Amino acid sequence: MNFLIVIFVLSLVGSIVSASMFIPAAWSWFEGTPDLSVLLKCAAGSLGTCLVAAGATRPSRRQHRSGSITVREAFAIVTFSWVVASLIGALPYYFYGTADTFTDAFFEAMSGFTTTGASILTNVEASPHGILLWRALTHWLGGMGIIVLSLAILPFIGGGGMELFKAESPTPIPEKLTPRLQQTAVILWKIYLLLTVLETAALMLCGTTFYEGITHAFATLATGGFSIYNDSIAHFHSPAVEWVIIVFMFLAGVNFALHFLFLRGNLSAYLKDDEFRWYCGIILFSTAAIAVCALLSGMKISVSQAVRHAAFQTVTLMTTTGFMVTDTLQWPCFVHFLLLTLMLIGGCAGSTGGGIKVLRFIMLMKTAKNDLIHSLQPHQVLCVRINGKPQDRDLIASVAAFFIQYMALIILFTLLLTLMGIDVLSSLSGVIACLSNIGPGLGRFGPVSNYAAVPAAGKWVLSFAMLTGRLEITTVLMLFMPSAWRR
Repeated sequence: MNFLIVIFVLSLVGSIVSASMFIPAAWSWFEGTPDLSVLLKCAAGSLGTCLVAAGATRPSRRQHRSGSITVREAFAIVTFSWVVASLIGALPYYFYGTADTFTDAFFEAMSGFTTTGASILTNVEASPHGILLWRALTHWLGGMGIIVLSLAILPFIGGGGMELFKAESPTPIPEKLTPRLQQTAVILWKIYLLLTVLETAALMLCGTTFYEGITHAFATLATGGFSIYNDSIAHFHSPAVEWVIIVFMFLAGVNFALHFLFLRGNLSAYLKDDEFRWYCGIILFSTAAIAVCALLSGMKISVSQAVRHAAFQTVTLMTTTGFMVTDTLQWPCFVHFLLLTLMLIGGCAGSTGGGIKVLRFIMLMKTAKNDLIHSLQPHQVLCVRINGKPQDRDLIASVAAFFIQYMALIILFTLLLTLMGIDVLSSLSGVIACLSNIGPGLGRFGPVSNYAAVPAAGKWVLSFAMLTGRLEITTVLMLFMPSAWRR
């Protein structure tokens, strides 16, 4: 493990995160809010520290040309980049007093950067706008990926960039959109920025202020779910706002490579993609099932409201955004289980959504189907096809291993929370919500509650779950293998 190159890149990442803190500081200056001095001190202090560390560990030209970032360094850099970002991001919460302890501040920051949306704030609206803008901005920075941002604006990272890109990409099949990796990163961020601008404009047309629009656009496109209001999207009491957010949550849960192809003129890119068709099918089926169930259960809502709320809750949980417009705990038990299933499935590979991903579920289901057919016809040669192309057996094996690891971590983290006295339903749903980067769960962690009452040890467990889920498990678990640290 080349620790100098790891510290150097971590310092660069920390510098980007620290510099980003000047954006909410500028807003605080514009509004004259009391959080200005805290944001400026935290930004300047962390930026200065990171620049000094970067200067002390900067590799020589010879090392730079040789491309010294290997797979081991890539795993370490990506994992600890999110830890460093969360440590820096926690500073304003802690020093301003938004969070009572550093554990709470770190939990909020990790939840922001991993786009989980789990919060310890019992009164969000009590915080000044600068702090809340920073909270929303952590979502936006983490949505597309801190490393992808670094590759876009720091081309001198040098060799090993592809290893970093693979280690952070939320997909089992990371691919470059263009021959040059930096160009791919720039394209992804341009699409991300375009969608953010479009949603902000659409929300303002629906009657929100610029501040309301930009903060909720940050949270929507990152599929994070942090709102500046205690009652989330329900605060607006606006069907138009809800439909706009539904549309952009849906787009954020789609593979960004499809958006790229569409913008290049390939208008049929979406319809030709197996994962996108499954994604749409699951959303349509779940929306219809929840709406019908809500109407048949005797809930006093109109058909249009039932459809809108069903669509919102389906999309917000499947894309792992976590916004809320109603208390889903009041809905029938069938709806609870269906929503829990959607939380596990998650969005598409290559999107900003979390969860296991639709693509992996397709592969697992086709593998299970092939196994049944092979039991009846042992001599038949079968393969898993995605978009008409046969997939390598090693890839299928890695998807199966990922699913096993995912289930194992859910069991482990749930056991740890139940040891702390948290009931089984709350522990299970809370772990799934954090590992899938959703935020709200069921029971004590339902849509009208939060994670403030979780013991300090439980918050560190859930913070680790958020990190592990955001980085697709393998990147984090690899660092627990002794061979990753030896020659």
